[in-house]
Amino acid sequence: MSKNQIGQQPLVTLLSDFGDRDIYVGIMKGVIAQINPRLTVVDLTHQISPQDIAAARFNLMNAYLYFPVGTVHIAVVDPGVGSKRRAIAVEFAQGFLIGPDNGIFSGVLSQSPAIVAVELTNLNYWRTPQPSKTFHGRDIFAPVGANLASGVPLKQLGQEIDPATLVKLDIDECKQTNTSVVGCIQYIDRFGNLVSNIPASYVQGKTWCVQAAGLSIPGCETYSDVKVGEILALVGSHGWVEIAINSGNAHSQLQLGQKTLQVVLS
Repeated sequence: MSKNQIGQQPLVTLLSDFGDRDIYVGIMKGVIAQINPRLTVVDLTHQISPQDIAAARFNLMNAYLYFPVGTVHIAVVDPGVGSKRRAIAVEFAQGFLIGPDNGIFSGVLSQSPAIVAVELTNLNYWRTPQPSKTFHGRDIFAPVGANLASGVPLKQLGQEIDPATLVKLDIDECKQTNTSVVGCIQYIDRFGNLVSNIPASYVQGKTWCVQAAGLSIPGCETYSDVKVGEILALVGSHGWVEIAINSGNAHSQLQLGQKTLQVVLS
């Protein structure tokens, strides 16, 4: 593997649902440091709700572009750990993805398709040939990621597989008509903002509103375009249309039971 554009070894990022109360994240970093203490490890987040693969997918999809080409992204939200689900590594244009084959990478790969994918079958790059049934992050993903970032070729990590067979999460794409775009809520952030799967490009330069659960929500530029406590729709920093409440929590206050929403354009 070549070094990145500034001549340093590739970065390694970690994303998980492990939280910060337990030792799991620290152990993964220790395993990486045992293999190569010179690697820089960046925590994307470890506050994904337990087993929430869709939230992990969203966060990784909206983070990878902010890292140098060649970055190794290790993502572990893995309710199927210890089962027959595959452990994989994937090369794409921006770098590499390592984790379970459960759809966690489907957001990234919908924007930047896989170039090569392998199932992690080469035990020489695992921490142990007898990994824990409950902690593949420690025993498989962290050591494989460290070896990959240290120069081990991707294809040496296991058996090459068809990228078309990688698991995809069942998240519908938004659909456009002449006057509207129909989408769904794909993520709820810490502030309670309801983030849709409708990209900013559909509403740029237009007057628009969001219709959801009988509400008509005006499209705005900033939170301050409405009074404190009022509902609005806007494009968040991630580039997706979202529903929010100025200084409030849209998720808890609106109680939107349905995830489908419609952006009406004019």
